[in-house]
Amino acid sequence: MATVKYFEDLTIWKESMQIVTQIYDVFKDCKDFSFKDQIQRAAVSMPSNIAEGFERHSNKEFVQFLFIAKGSCGELRTQLYIAIKLKYIGKTKGTELLENAKTLSAQIAKLITYRKNHKSK
Repeated sequence: MATVKYFEDLTIWKESMQIVTQIYDVFKDCKDFSFKDQIQRAAVSMPSNIAEGFERHSNKEFVQFLFIAKGSCGELRTQLYIAIKLKYIGKTKGTELLENAKTLSAQIAKLITYRKNHKSK
């Protein structure tokens, strides 16, 4: 794995940023402000924790923040299921976002495993 100098170069950070912008776009007209706030917070938490962990310059802390980002990804997926059930979002778009989030979660898990086995940055 190539050395990454900036968190902005991480694929998982880029992917999570795309999900954030999609979530903001899809839910911009949602009138359930509490739900809208919660789903946006979960989405924003993913790239934020990836960036914060990377900037700590400690492998142990980076892995810890990756776990937090992965947890936020699970929270986001749960909220997407709720949004589909409540018809806040169409099933097609919801399924697309769910698949993107599942892919991101798997990518984060792979990086966690890699970082646990390779202690350098």
